[in-house]
Amino acid sequence: MRKVIAKRLVFSKSTIPHSYITANCLVDKIIHLRKEMIKKNQKVSINDFISKAVALALRLVPELNSNMDEKTGEYTQLKTVDVSIAVATENGLITPIVKDADKIDVVDISENVKVLAEKARQGKLMPHEFQGGSFTISNLGMFGISEFSAVINPPQVAILAVGKYQLKFNTNMEKQTEISMTLSYDEKCCSLDRAQTFLNTLNYFLSNPDLLVQEKPDF
Repeated sequence: MRKVIAKRLVFSKSTIPHSYITANCLVDKIIHLRKEMIKKNQKVSINDFISKAVALALRLVPELNSNMDEKTGEYTQLKTVDVSIAVATENGLITPIVKDADKIDVVDISENVKVLAEKARQGKLMPHEFQGGSFTISNLGMFGISEFSAVINPPQVAILAVGKYQLKFNTNMEKQTEISMTLSYDEKCCSLDRAQTFLNTLNYFLSNPDLLVQEKPDF
């Protein structure tokens, strides 16, 4: 598997023009909401909220919810939002897919990720559970990594690298919690201003997590 992963990474870096932008997103409200949900026995992680926010942002910036045909080089915007979550296994990194992530709630995303991650570690994922997808999230914050950039996972056109959350002070010397997020995107498929719109939209959802737990967000 490691040889296959290495081959795909070389293909990605040699054929896809990677561009990168980074934003620091506030997550204090998510941390508070997560604590309240856990009290109700709804065990969700910050990454589950990020996954939901990414899915909704992709709905609003569909250029990044695309696949590239490796033979023709043509891009196709996808009709469904299927978010891949990078999972480390003994044999290397694999990216199981949460299907229709924009249409299911944070708790369902959490349950799906747990099941898929366990199957990935046991080597029991079926091909349709990890091949394809429309966008990938790679979170190394749990390993103490503050900030990094990730390589796009073909045929997708973008990937989000998530660092650990850090306590900082704003200009009023008030404590706030930030997470660094770096978007790697294919500049042939998405312009800089649309990539910025995606990160700004993602930041908005993370700063207003009530939108992430609504059954039908009003947009």
